[in-house]
Amino acid sequence: MSTAGSTAMSEERAHGVPGPAKADRPPGLRHQVMANGGVASIFIFFLAVCILFGLVTDSFLTEANILNILRQSAPLLIVATAMTFVITTGGIDLSVGSMLGLVGALSAVLLQAGVPWPAALVGLVLLGALIGAVQGFFIAYEGIPAFIVTLAGLGIIRGVALLITQGYSIPVDPGSAFVIIGRGWVAGLPLPAIIAVAVLALGILIFTQTRFGRYVTGIGANAEAVRRAGVNIRRVTMLVYVLSGAAAALAAVVIAARLGSGSANAGAGFELDVIAAVVLGGTSLFGGRGTMIGTVLGALTVAVIGNGLILAHMSPFLTPIITGVIILIAIWLNFRIFRTTTRR
Repeated sequence: MSTAGSTAMSEERAHGVPGPAKADRPPGLRHQVMANGGVASIFIFFLAVCILFGLVTDSFLTEANILNILRQSAPLLIVATAMTFVITTGGIDLSVGSMLGLVGALSAVLLQAGVPWPAALVGLVLLGALIGAVQGFFIAYEGIPAFIVTLAGLGIIRGVALLITQGYSIPVDPGSAFVIIGRGWVAGLPLPAIIAVAVLALGILIFTQTRFGRYVTGIGANAEAVRRAGVNIRRVTMLVYVLSGAAAALAAVVIAARLGSGSANAGAGFELDVIAAVVLGGTSLFGGRGTMIGTVLGALTVAVIGNGLILAHMSPFLTPIITGVIILIAIWLNFRIFRTTTRR
């Protein structure tokens, strides 16, 4: 084989394009089931949780409660979609919870100052993208670990939010059209859920159908190989944090609109729910393996557990303990399935 042909084949593999030999032999059903064992396991676990809470409580499977779960899980799903890109590269973003507090507080401040809500919405999403770009620069171009950068961002962003609000909640005029973002309904469905589905659809398209999505997976699996294929891995890495910041800002706007106020304390611990949802869905914390469908199931599972425990009148002091144990067991089972399929 010539050197040029060898180089072309290696570039195809680096870009996630299968070679001719593999294209002639599509994987069988058994292989596909094994390869997607993590998603299958979380789907089964999700169904089991729904059935359990449906039997324990009388109102869990009602239409009103299901719509309520969709509305409340929308911010989690929005941020988890972007976090899938981040974790697939082998990174992490711990600042998304603090971003909810800052952007939520700023949205209330801007509305009280008379800024039109569409302009405020666009400006806040751009602000989130800018903060993500700053963090991504230190991670991608300065080589500082993502955990350190975003942990610092967590404290700085929350501190700025507290400084702006002085620790008080800032109300939003209930007559403002802004609240429709979090409370509106379209064709019998909550508008936040529709926004979340739109973000998810865009995320799936980018993750599975574009070179950028393949580069994200490649960086997590073997960054040096992707770099040698001519990809600017620093730029791709920075862009995933831009996406994460913009998604967190959009989720903050949805929450502020639904609650009718902006608070610097909003989103405390939210980053842990997001990371749990993504990892629960089968995305590897070590990078190189991610799935958007799994992220959806993981986010819905986290939301269903929280909702079901409340409906079961569980003590609020026991709720986080039980939630953590359930998530730990589910992720443990998920990892065991993945290790088994990898060996096979």
